[in-house]
Amino acid sequence: MKKAMLILAKRQTWLPMTTLGVLLVSALLFLYNKTQDYDPSAYFENVALLRQIKQLDARWELDAMKSKIGINKTYDPLANPLLDLSNLQLQLDVLGSSQKGEHAHTLENAINAFETALQKKANLIEHFKSHNAVLRNSLTFLPTAAEEVKNLLSQGKRQDQSPLKNLAAGVNKVLLASLEYDQAPSADKALEITSQLGRLVTQAKGLPVDISEAVGILVAHVRTVLREQNVVSGLLNSIATAPTAARIDDINNILNSEQRRTSEQAQQYRQYLLLFAAALIALLLYAAVRLIRSHAVINQVNTQLQHANDHLEQRVKQRTHELREVQAELVTTARQAGMAEIATNVLHNVGNVLNSVNVSAGLVQSQMHASKAMGLTKVAQLMNEHADDLGNFLTTDERGRMLPGYLSKLAKVVEEEQQSSINELEQLIKGIDHIKDIVATQQTYAGASSVFEQSKIDDLIEDAIRMSTDSLLHHQVTVVKEFSDVPLLMLDKHRVLQILINLIRNAMHAMKDMSDQQSRIALRLHRVQEHAVQIQVADNGEGIPPENLARIFAHGFTTRKDGHGFGLHSCVLAAQEMGGSLTAHSEGAGKGATFTLELPIKEKA
Repeated sequence: MKKAMLILAKRQTWLPMTTLGVLLVSALLFLYNKTQDYDPSAYFENVALLRQIKQLDARWELDAMKSKIGINKTYDPLANPLLDLSNLQLQLDVLGSSQKGEHAHTLENAINAFETALQKKANLIEHFKSHNAVLRNSLTFLPTAAEEVKNLLSQGKRQDQSPLKNLAAGVNKVLLASLEYDQAPSADKALEITSQLGRLVTQAKGLPVDISEAVGILVAHVRTVLREQNVVSGLLNSIATAPTAARIDDINNILNSEQRRTSEQAQQYRQYLLLFAAALIALLLYAAVRLIRSHAVINQVNTQLQHANDHLEQRVKQRTHELREVQAELVTTARQAGMAEIATNVLHNVGNVLNSVNVSAGLVQSQMHASKAMGLTKVAQLMNEHADDLGNFLTTDERGRMLPGYLSKLAKVVEEEQQSSINELEQLIKGIDHIKDIVATQQTYAGASSVFEQSKIDDLIEDAIRMSTDSLLHHQVTVVKEFSDVPLLMLDKHRVLQILINLIRNAMHAMKDMSDQQSRIALRLHRVQEHAVQIQVADNGEGIPPENLARIFAHGFTTRKDGHGFGLHSCVLAAQEMGGSLTAHSEGAGKGATFTLELPIKEKA
């Protein structure tokens, strides 16, 4: 009876031990799988991606500065980083969508903030390219314009040569001062050049018409340099202060936080794994002790324990070897990541040094000076001076009686300042979608120039309209399209697009002051001969006087105060280089104008 009860008691003891053993093994398997989920390679890949984006961003700013000082002769270096950044941005979006955990929403917001800053910077780059091109063209043409004036002066046959000599000396001074201003712009130098221009214009009065016109062209180029230099410098400073690098650092900090969290969690799982392994070993030892006490199965228990110990030692050695290999790989990866981080920091510091330290101070100073809220300090100071007799001061003192009215006006001014800032932000938000479309379309044509390929001319016209959508809506211009079926043409798409955009913008400027009628631009496409296609851009604007039709495409000729006379001249040259022509027709002032671009139908090579 006792033996039967003892056997029953042993069976009842083995049941909870077996259950506990199963639970421990299950916990060990679960924790082991958790430790295997931790893979730091994805983190280092993401960090490398961010550093590559940051390097491209720094190179973008450096290329802009090179374009400013004339080192880069083309704008391809400014377009290529944007293409690379767009490709890397897609990888960054994949990173944001695949991220899980408590930092997922924060990471998504940081990526969105970076994309917004990148779009703003791309817009600034586009404006910089436009204004810098005008500045570089004027600087390039200045010596030629000055030489033209001096050649005309040297041909003069008058007895009194002193006015001509004074004018030639003035031209030399203006040319030298303008070139110096380009290298070291300053307000004093600009005033000096403006004064010299005034004297130059005065000296040119009374001289032959050809000399006066040549002096006028030179003066127009110098004024263009004075105007565009400030605009280009301001845009370059805005590009340098764009917060793209800061947004990348925000994303990097979030990834670092997530990496630390997952690493700590994996370490915690390892600790739990060791704890449960120790518990399991303890349970096995306890079972071994109980088995040893049973003489009937002592040999079997010893064999099982020996086998278990041998197997456990082998697994421990194998796992130890694997951990050492992983640790060696982590050390190598960390060393490489540190080297890359050093290189990135060097580039970042070089970019910061190149930026003007006066930019931030100037921005802060202008914002503080522009705000009327500083008046509150004066009011508070005045009330503190009469804190003991404030009621008497507000009712009897002349300054005290004026305080309520002044505060009311000040509150209104501050409210207007706040509303103005809100309106500006709303306008910025509305323009972002248009900027995306324009930048995406322009990127399609960011390849090399003078490349002829088979193209649909009506698609190019549609692209030109789409790139000018903002200006057309702003000036309330109606666009009428009259397209005929034409064959595919072998075209330099980049040049054709430049010509069309220039013609559409000129038409809008021609209708800007025509408030008595609806502004309208007609775009016509038709085939005129067996081997030619015509594109017409017609407007109902101010028209072209007959005396200007012969000079409308001349280099430097313009009828606008803010014009530079390069647009139509470059368009006619581009048309001729493609084997075509560009002509203008107008019935006279107030009767609109029609520009006709004729392109040959070339056979595919």
